[in-house]
Amino acid sequence: MTNRGSDVTVDHVVRTVVAAHRGQRGSLLPILHAVQAELGHVPQEAIPVLAEELNLSRADVHGVVTFYHDFRRELAGRTTVRICRAEACQALGANSLVGYAREAGLSLGETTADGSVTVEQVFCLGNCALGPAVEANGRLYGRVDTARLGSILKGTVS
Repeated sequence: MTNRGSDVTVDHVVRTVVAAHRGQRGSLLPILHAVQAELGHVPQEAIPVLAEELNLSRADVHGVVTFYHDFRRELAGRTTVRICRAEACQALGANSLVGYAREAGLSLGETTADGSVTVEQVFCLGNCALGPAVEANGRLYGRVDTARLGSILKGTVS
């Protein structure tokens, strides 16, 4: 597998990232974040390379990747929409946003077949006073209703 169409292999990316963190204690999480930043996800073929480089078992590495929701095992869509499901946003209508996304055929944690949108849930975006909050490609939106979520999902919100 290569890095987003380039000639750089997963093996090369992982070994380069590990080399940059060599000697750091507890470096697995920063390494996983760096691999995901480079590749857009932590692919399955990175697990044995990480295990070898860090002298860990494959099960240890796999366990960390699957435990933390921030790590993707598949590429995200071109647009990533994260809906806050924390208590404040729940109280202000986040469930209706999740329901709207599902009705639109967008399951939480999945990417559309055409690769255009990934919808994820998070448990705090730090925008509690303006809930329900949604983040799209790093941009934070507050007081989102279903109509606005529809615009965000279609990429029409400025």
